[in-house]
Amino acid sequence: MKAAILAGGQGKRLRPLTNDRPKSLVEVGGRPIIEWQIRWLSRYGVKEFIVCAGYLRERFLDTIGSGARLGVRVYYSIEDEPLGTGGALRNAEGLLRCESGFICINGDILTDLDPTALVEMNGGDAVGVIGLVPLRSPYGIVEESEGVVRGFMEKPQLDHWINAGVYYLTSRIFDYLPQRGDLERDTFPNLAGRGLLRAAKFRDAFWRSIDTYKDIEEVEKELERVPSRATTA
Repeated sequence: MKAAILAGGQGKRLRPLTNDRPKSLVEVGGRPIIEWQIRWLSRYGVKEFIVCAGYLRERFLDTIGSGARLGVRVYYSIEDEPLGTGGALRNAEGLLRCESGFICINGDILTDLDPTALVEMNGGDAVGVIGLVPLRSPYGIVEESEGVVRGFMEKPQLDHWINAGVYYLTSRIFDYLPQRGDLERDTFPNLAGRGLLRAAKFRDAFWRSIDTYKDIEEVEKELERVPSRATTA
C-alpha cells in the first residue's frame, strides 16, 4: 500500500524554525516529523510514499531523498503554488489513481494509531475513512462542588472527537477533489453530505499535532517520560 503525505505547509507559527525548512522537516526529539511518520507507517507494511511538497521542496531531497536510508521508496508531487490539501492531493493523482486505496496523512502530526483499522472500516459506497481522536482540553480542569474545589485534571480528554489527519481514501476521491482547496473544508463536508465518508475512532492512541513551539516541547517531554509513546524506535 502507498501513503501520501501532505507536506506543503509553511508552518508560519513555527518560525524561525521554518524559515529554512518546510514544517514537516521540523525536528521533534531529534528527528524530522516526516521521518517519524515514515517509520510509523512502514511498521504496517507501507513501503511507498508520495510526498506532496511545495514550500522549500528541495529540502526534502536533502533530508529524505529516495527513502533508501529508511528502507522505503519516496516519490514527490510538486506544487508550484499553494493548492491547499485537496488541490495538493489532486496534483498527485498520476501517482495514486491506479491504487484501489491509499493512506493519506497531514504532514504535521505524530501518532502511533493503527492505520489498518481505517482500511477495515472501508466498505459499501464509502469514498474514504477518516481517523478520529478524542479532543483534549487545552487547559487543566478544576473539579468543583458546592463552592469547594474537589480536585484537578490536567488537560483531560473531552467527550468530543476531532479529525486526526489520517485517512484511508479510495481512488474515487479524485472525483471529488478541488483544483485548489482543502480536504477538510471542501471535500470532506461534500462527502459527508452524501453519506460517503466513514470514521474510525482511536481512543487510546498517541496523537499530537505539531503547530507551535509549545507542541514540540510537550511532545518531547512526553517521549522522554514514556519512551514507548514514540511512534517507532
